[in-house]
Amino acid sequence: MPATREQAVDAILQDYSDPILGVELGTAGAIDNVSIVGDDVNLTVKLGFTAARYGEELSSALGTRLRSLPWVRDVRVSVRWTVAAPAARRNLARVQQVKNIVAVASGKGGVGKSTTAVNLALGLAYEGAAVGLLDADIYGPSQPRMFGLSGQRPTTQNGKTLQPPSAYGVKMMSIGLLIDEEQPMVWRGPMVTQALNQLLLDCEWGELDYLVVDMPPGTGDIQLTLAQRVPVSGAVIVTTPQDIALLDARKGLKMFQKVDVPVLGIVENMSTHICSSCGHEESIFGAGGGKRMADQYGVELLAELPLDIRIREDADNGKPTVIADPNGVLGRIYIDMARRVAARLWRGTLQPVAFPEIVVENS
Repeated sequence: MPATREQAVDAILQDYSDPILGVELGTAGAIDNVSIVGDDVNLTVKLGFTAARYGEELSSALGTRLRSLPWVRDVRVSVRWTVAAPAARRNLARVQQVKNIVAVASGKGGVGKSTTAVNLALGLAYEGAAVGLLDADIYGPSQPRMFGLSGQRPTTQNGKTLQPPSAYGVKMMSIGLLIDEEQPMVWRGPMVTQALNQLLLDCEWGELDYLVVDMPPGTGDIQLTLAQRVPVSGAVIVTTPQDIALLDARKGLKMFQKVDVPVLGIVENMSTHICSSCGHEESIFGAGGGKRMADQYGVELLAELPLDIRIREDADNGKPTVIADPNGVLGRIYIDMARRVAARLWRGTLQPVAFPEIVVENS
C-alpha cells in the first residue's frame, strides 16, 4: 500500500540524522510544526543551541530531501533556536546570567588547548551566541595576545567589579589583562584559586549563552575549584595523537567524571602535519589516538586539527583562525567543532518529545 503524503514527509523528517546534533531530529524533538498545503510543505525546526548560520545549512538539507518527493512543489523551512540552560548540578549557584559554562582542558601543556578554547569561543559567537572567555591559566595566560588585547585593561564603574574588554564580539577576562605581559605569577595555590574566583565571580559578564573557560594544564587546584564552586555544563578534552599526551588526557577526562561534569568530547590537535612548501601530509605524532580514546570512553570526537603553520600565525597575530579565515578548511573545522559542542550541551537537557502531528490543508 503506497504511503500517504503525511507518511512520506514523516519518514523523511524522522529519519534525518543531523550531522551536528548526532541524532535524528525527531528523536531530539526538534520538529516543531509540519503542514502540507496542497503540494507545498511548510516546516518549523526549533533547536536548543546556537545556529544562526547553521540553520541555513540545515534548512537547505531538509529542503533538498523533501523535494525528492515527486509531488512536492515547494518547501519552506524555518529554523529557530534558543540556547538551553541545563539544570544546575549539586545545587551550585549560577554565575550571574550565564547559561552554560564550558571548560576546555588537557592533562598536559603544549597540546593546543588555548588555541582550541579561543576558536571554540569565536565559533560559538560566529553562530550568533553571546559568548565570554575566561583565561583560567593564571601562571601562563595567553588569551590577551590571541585576542589582540595585549596591553589593554578591564574597566570598573564601582571599584568592586570588572568589566571585561571585548574582541570579535566575545568578552574576555584574564590575569594577563591586569599585569605586565612578561611578569611571572610567583603565587602559591591558595592565591591562585582566589584569583580565579575574582576573575570569574567579580566580572560583569552580563547575559551569556556560553562562557568558555581556558583551563591550565593538569588536574590541580583550579580544576577542582571550578568544578566545586560553579555549575560547569560540560568539558572538552584537548589532546594530541601520541601515547604520552593521551595518557595525561585520560587523567583529565576521569577527573571531570569524578566531579560529575559531563565530558562533551575530545579534540585532537596535530593529527597530521601539512608541509607548507609541498603540501605533503604525514602523521608525525601517530594516528587515530583521539578516536580510540573517544571510543574507549564513549564520548564524541569533536574535531581533528592538523599541525598547520597558519593556526599558529593566526593566534600570534591576535586574529584566530575562525576570524582570519572562517570559510577556509581550518576555520570550518573549528566552527563545526563549536557547533557540536553547543549541540552536545543541548542533548544533555533533552527529554523524550512526541513527534508533532502533520496538518494537511487543501490549497
